[in-house]
Amino acid sequence: MIALIIVVAVLVVLAAVVLTVRRRRQTTRPPLARSRAAMPEILVRDTTLIPSLAGEVTLSQRLGSSRSVFDRVRSLSGTGDLTSDQLDVVEEVLLRSDVGVATTASVLAELRANGAPDGVAVALRSILLEGLRADRTLKVTADPGRVPVWLFVGVNGVGKTTTIGKLAQRHHDEGRSVMLAAGDTFRAAAADQLEQWATRTGADIVRANEGADPGSVVHDAIGRASARGSDLVLADTAGRRANSSNLLDELAKVRRVADRAPGQVVETLLVLDATTGQNALSQAREFLAASGVTGIVLTKLDGTARGGIVIAIERDLAIPVKFVGVGESVGDLVVFEPELFVDSLLGA
Repeated sequence: MIALIIVVAVLVVLAAVVLTVRRRRQTTRPPLARSRAAMPEILVRDTTLIPSLAGEVTLSQRLGSSRSVFDRVRSLSGTGDLTSDQLDVVEEVLLRSDVGVATTASVLAELRANGAPDGVAVALRSILLEGLRADRTLKVTADPGRVPVWLFVGVNGVGKTTTIGKLAQRHHDEGRSVMLAAGDTFRAAAADQLEQWATRTGADIVRANEGADPGSVVHDAIGRASARGSDLVLADTAGRRANSSNLLDELAKVRRVADRAPGQVVETLLVLDATTGQNALSQAREFLAASGVTGIVLTKLDGTARGGIVIAIERDLAIPVKFVGVGESVGDLVVFEPELFVDSLLGA
């Protein structure tokens, strides 16, 4: 009996609490909404795009980080024999720009021997250009009855697939019909990205399911290009770690397949990320034997102070840099011109 009375009392109390809460809610007025200024119909009238090199932006501006490293060399005055202090400045600048120890030592030896008759910057310019005299001819034709193939190699993340897309646009603008081969079958995203470039540039593309044999994709692309009369095949390849023997074996196999009739490999371009500096040089050494590299594409050169890696690559590997990336737009992947590059670092 006592328990029943307690239960009833609890229910009565709860009912009273509920009624009180409801009454307060009904009598409480909602807060007044703050007045707000009317939104404008147009928030932004004009948008500003980052200009490409085809516009007013110069290569010197795009290479601003690397150029700033050479400020101290450009500020050195005097002619004739260099003092030890001047040589120290040159050495520090070259090492900071990732020219490399061996190349720096060679440059300093020349400066000690020949001095700087017209100034330090002029003397250094002449020496650097001497190391950039390689043949940069780009081959776009093959033997009669065969389809020219550009093979692209490089580790993941260096901008390989984007480079292929930009070059597809370049060749399209020059009047060539292009076939893309999505040979990086280990990354579905790579094939998707290449397909987007194909749509954008009007190029044909051959791709396969993730994990398919890369050699078969390249083979099919060459066969289709031959049947359709395409002028050039741009073939992507897997981009796993360069020091993986499996990857290097795979690249060697893909190259053999691409070089069989009706295809003919006329360029093998190694894509390197300039921001990695000397690591890029190490990657290059790993790829040379397996894929027969004929040229280097150096991407992201505008985002690093290590522009001297160009000189290190050519002096140490004797492989010409054929394209450099100095921005995000299609027009910012440009043919490498040694004099323009060195003048961008050392010119007034």
